[in-house]
Formats: sequence, structure tokens, C-alpha cells
Amino acid sequence: MSDSKICVGAIAGAFGVKGEVRLKSFCADPAAIAGYAPLTSEDGSRRFTLTLGQPISSGFAARIDGIATKEAADALRGVRLYAERSALPELPDDEFYHADLIGLTVLDTGGATLGRVRAVLNHGAGDILEIAAPGLPDAVLLPFTLDAVPTVDVAAGRIIADPPEGLFSQSPDPEPDPA
Repeated sequence: MSDSKICVGAIAGAFGVKGEVRLKSFCADPAAIAGYAPLTSEDGSRRFTLTLGQPISSGFAARIDGIATKEAADALRGVRLYAERSALPELPDDEFYHADLIGLTVLDTGGATLGRVRAVLNHGAGDILEIAAPGLPDAVLLPFTLDAVPTVDVAAGRIIADPPEGLFSQSPDPEPDPA
């Protein structure tokens, strides 16, 4: 994926029987996705011009030029939509596009490497960094808060973290149930 594109949404399948799609927007202002057109698929091979319809659960009903049937709309299920970075607004110093955080090295406040950001998740209560930590079998989930992540330096490719104690240590196997 090119650094010049940012994922701004995804198609969740058909909405109705006349070719509309269920559209999930990943934008801070969900309706802003329509203004970033034309959107492309991840590999850039497909272009999408869309018109937002009514708000629905988890997004919008939307029309995509050239899609006229439920079957064609369903065939787009799972397609992630990308916009040119240049079409997106500049962010304040304390805000970041998720794409800019993925791949950054995570260091503790003493300078020791904790791992690398694999993904940025949000399940409704705020952003969480998924960090691949060397020597740990599972990813570590670090809240993306000012307390836990006091410094983000995208230009230097690093994040300074102050994680809760024990978060980056391997937990012992649970004791077997004596029953």
C-alpha cells in the first residue's frame, strides 16, 4: 500500500435490492467520506464514486456509480476504500492517521524496544495499539492514551510508551483447576 493513500471506509455488502451498499466510514466526520472521491480499492485497480444516502446502523446506505443490482453490491462486500492523502485534511499536532502509526517502533521511557505497532483498533471506548512484541506469543494491546503513550514521533518512526506494569511481560500459564 502506498503512503499516498489512507483507508477511509469499507463496503459491508448490499443494502436493499436496487444496488445500494452498506458503507462503513472510518472518518472522524463519517459523512466526509463522500468528499474524498474518487475512492479506490487497496491495490488501486478499481475506482469508486459514491453518493451517500440515509444513515443506517454502523454507517450509510450509499450508491456507487455503475452498481445497479443487489448481486453487484454484494460482490463488493469487504472492499476497503482508500482516498488520496492529499485529499484529506491536515491534522493537529496531537492527532494521527492510523496508517501513520502502523509500523512505528515502540520504546519504553528508558529507551528499550517494546515492539512494533501492528494495528490500531477501536471497539468504541478509544483507540488501542496492537503491538507485536519480540519474545511474546501474542500481541500486546496498549491503550492509546496520553498516560500510556506520552510521545508519538512519526517523523522519527517511534512511539514512547509508559505501559502499565507487567503488560509486556509473559504471563505464567494458569494453574490447572484442581477439580
